[in-house]
Amino acid sequence: MTHQRPYDLVLFGATGFAGRLTALALAKRLQGSPLRWALAGRTLDKLEAVRREVAELDPTRADLPLLVARSDDLKSLADLAASTRVVLTTVGPYALHGEPLVAACVHAGTDYADLTGEPSFVRRMLTQYDAAARTASVRIVNCCGFDSIPHDMGVLYTVRELRQGRPLAEAVSVEGIVDAAGTISGGTWQSAIGAIAQLGRIAPAPRQETAPGRQVGRLKRGVHRDGEGGWLVPLPTIDPEVVLRSARTLAEYGPAFRYGHYVRVRKTASLVGGALALGGIVALAQLSPTRALLMRAKGSGEGPSPEQRAKAWFRVTFHARTATSKLTTRVSGGDPGYDETAKMLAETGICLVEDRDNLPLNCGVVTPAAGLGHALLNRLERHVLKFEVLSRD
Repeated sequence: MTHQRPYDLVLFGATGFAGRLTALALAKRLQGSPLRWALAGRTLDKLEAVRREVAELDPTRADLPLLVARSDDLKSLADLAASTRVVLTTVGPYALHGEPLVAACVHAGTDYADLTGEPSFVRRMLTQYDAAARTASVRIVNCCGFDSIPHDMGVLYTVRELRQGRPLAEAVSVEGIVDAAGTISGGTWQSAIGAIAQLGRIAPAPRQETAPGRQVGRLKRGVHRDGEGGWLVPLPTIDPEVVLRSARTLAEYGPAFRYGHYVRVRKTASLVGGALALGGIVALAQLSPTRALLMRAKGSGEGPSPEQRAKAWFRVTFHARTATSKLTTRVSGGDPGYDETAKMLAETGICLVEDRDNLPLNCGVVTPAAGLGHALLNRLERHVLKFEVLSRD
């Protein structure tokens, strides 16, 4: 039984850039908590170094357990998954390194959460592990960082504010608009290049049935003016796919739901320059020699400095409409890729442990909103992100 396991939560990949920040986020949130947690990674001396940093924040964690495990060592992953109720992992690129841990967690009956934003990985996990995870009553929760919690949970918050305690009887359309400033790490860069290299070869998303009488789909709107002199450009990220998966699962999104996902570009020159730069990266990523050069541009484990992260920020604004109402909400925070992402993943793990009896009944390979719902939203509101209503008509 899971309650007999030595740990409630294990963080795998604790010595990497994002993993270290997540370990420190857990240390801050779990001061004085009886929750039993541990750090896991490839190298004991590096784990010990992270533990020393944890102990500086919380001296009671000076003897925090350390587990040595590798993504290419199946026995170590099986032992890790069997030792805990919940695994958090920051080990990417997930398309290369993620599947064995998912398999181990499903087999062991252990809940799992990661930071992936890689469509190919998520779709493969849905195809190969969703049914088994449902049977085992396990939650495999992908996309628990900036991809895609602000967007997924932001829409859940927006729907909550639209409903105001009543069922939605009208069709809902939502546009999510991203504004952000920040610097990416080597791991994120390499994951992005790997995902771009798969463009045109990614399997389509597995078909997800929507309950009879409900309709869910994307808003069909391309590049357009934002009303403030800038441009709204559709974002080819996993985020809208995640939002729509949540909408298909959660009846509270109403009888019909549409979502569009955009980034705001304030200058036409930036729009043109960005398009050209992205086109060049896409072309270079398709060939092995030039892809290797792109990969070497930022090494794994490298990341922005504390000073750079302190200047970073994000906000996602949601414009929601029904036939009779309009609502504008916003989710905002600091450094999106690392400081806030670490807190989001940490809060997801704590929620899976502490709120298990109050979570939605949705198991399998699930989105944050579908798998953790309002329990996670309430935690994020209290501890991590700012959710607010900007206007209501």
